[in-house]
Amino acid sequence: MVSDGRSGGPLSGLWRPPFTARATSAVLSVDMAGNARTIDPTAKTTLAQAHLGKIEISDRVGSIPRMLTFPDGSVFETGDNDAVDALISARSGRLSGFVHRLERFHPRLLVLVALVIGLAFATYRYAVPVLVEVAVAVTPPVVPALMSHSVLASLDQTVLQPSALGADRRKAISNGFAELAAAARRGTAAVAENKAAAYTLHFRDGGMIGPNAFALPDGSIILTDQLVELAGNDDEAVLGVLAHEIGHVDHAHSLRQLYRAAGVTALIMLIGGDIGSGTEDLLVQGSALLSLSYSRDAEREADRFSVELMHKAGRDPLAIGRFFELLRDRLGDKEGSDFFSTHPATPERIEETKRYAEEVARQP
Repeated sequence: MVSDGRSGGPLSGLWRPPFTARATSAVLSVDMAGNARTIDPTAKTTLAQAHLGKIEISDRVGSIPRMLTFPDGSVFETGDNDAVDALISARSGRLSGFVHRLERFHPRLLVLVALVIGLAFATYRYAVPVLVEVAVAVTPPVVPALMSHSVLASLDQTVLQPSALGADRRKAISNGFAELAAAARRGTAAVAENKAAAYTLHFRDGGMIGPNAFALPDGSIILTDQLVELAGNDDEAVLGVLAHEIGHVDHAHSLRQLYRAAGVTALIMLIGGDIGSGTEDLLVQGSALLSLSYSRDAEREADRFSVELMHKAGRDPLAIGRFFELLRDRLGDKEGSDFFSTHPATPERIEETKRYAEEVARQP
């Protein structure tokens, strides 16, 4: 008899009858013809037998015991993996299980790692953008409304204070903002359908945030006193900034950035083995929006939108470029450094705004 390819002795292990968990000690032996027989060593009786070719043998995974399943459903279990590998080799000439071969043959493991990395990159590069667009398209209005409410409430409790701007200045800016909102796509649709205003302007003292304006997904736009003060008496420049923020809302840039961040987080956690809590926190906690900045393409799109909307509303399409000039001249932003996380003012951006404003002005 042979069984382990080395000593010729039988394999020791446990035998389980079909469909039961009860186990008894047993030995497995294989004769020269390949007939395997499981024997009770005490009673010297045969518990199961079959040709080795008809026995299902589990793959080798580390030091986990191997299972040899007979045609009648009974199972012989042994921890002698090397002996089982010898049986497999004798039966068909193949090596040990696929997983174990990967463990032992490191170049192939490297290939597997490379394949995983390639799949992750392809998912990030192609699948995530598609899924982001789908998510934006099917997001019900209540979701951005809840997110925006959470963000504004958080800011009001931490860094923002009530606006100290004079009532006349706030009214003048609000009137101009209303004209822009009415001319924007969402604003026009809201009026046609007798719905609530698509955009809402909130004045706040920015505190440590300083001169800034930012849009939330539901159309809420926050304007700080410091930005108005920076613009001096140039309300058109302020409105140019607000038109820029309306552009972010109309193009759903906030939602896209949030869903993209969630998708990347999910991808990382999937590789790391945990896809639950991190992604859920990112989507549920509206404060996550505060840590996201727009891409250069999104900023460029919002700049162009500002030029178009200001022109459509009968205002100065160069206003947003003039505001960036204020940042350059008064705050020393001459090298293209990021002064605002969501408003990177650069000389190139100023020139592009001027060029596009001239192009829009020439259109009939």
